[in-house]
Amino acid sequence: VPQRLYSLDELKLNGIDTSSFLSPVDFTLGSIERNLQFAALLGGFSAWVAFGFSPAQILYISLGLLFLWSVDLVSFNGGLRNLLLDTIGHSFSQKYHNRVVQHEAGHFLIAYLLGVLPKGYTLTSWEALIKEGSLNVQAGTTFVDFEFLEEIDTGKVSAKMLNRFSCIALAGVATEYLLYGYSEGGLADIGKLDGLLKSLGFTQKKADSQVRWAVLNTILLLRRHERARLQLAEAMSSGMSVGSCIGVIEMNIDSADVEMQ
Repeated sequence: VPQRLYSLDELKLNGIDTSSFLSPVDFTLGSIERNLQFAALLGGFSAWVAFGFSPAQILYISLGLLFLWSVDLVSFNGGLRNLLLDTIGHSFSQKYHNRVVQHEAGHFLIAYLLGVLPKGYTLTSWEALIKEGSLNVQAGTTFVDFEFLEEIDTGKVSAKMLNRFSCIALAGVATEYLLYGYSEGGLADIGKLDGLLKSLGFTQKKADSQVRWAVLNTILLLRRHERARLQLAEAMSSGMSVGSCIGVIEMNIDSADVEMQ
């Protein structure tokens, strides 16, 4: 779509309500965490009754758990907590699992359409830990982005590269919005885009213009290639290789659609 400043009303005319996905909150993992906290309290009370722990022993156990929580927060930035919650989410919530898969399929598809080659993806925190040694990633798609990194290093990002980055960053939340009417994941993606725009010295008005254009462009691309995204999500959920996933995309789009801006 033409790049210009789009108003919120113009986005709404295209069926887009940015308030539903540009400030995502993960209610699913939040609910799981609250249930775990309740279960821990109930388990602690049951153990106190069953084993007759003294108040001092209860205090020591509580301090020990608090220490472990602090170590995770300081040393791993909450990575162990995120790993536990994400693993439970994928194991017991099919909706959560499907949402993550669709989210990453959105990133993968938009990147490929814009000429950025994906080189890998993970769908769970455990998978990210095994493949990348990272404790702070729930899921993610990585790209062959040497050109972008070179521009970042020089401190000069071209408009073309910024447009690509903006659309790819917003593709996950945009996919969730199209499927569910809101987004729960993708807060880190939005944070990265916001950080990049600030580092480039964008004013709030200029940043809003960039984000609104990217939102509109990304959602229109996703709507146009819905079948490709659905097939891609199935392929990724099955653990197919990056090459096979790209093959799935190419079977469901016209070659002329690749590198659309």
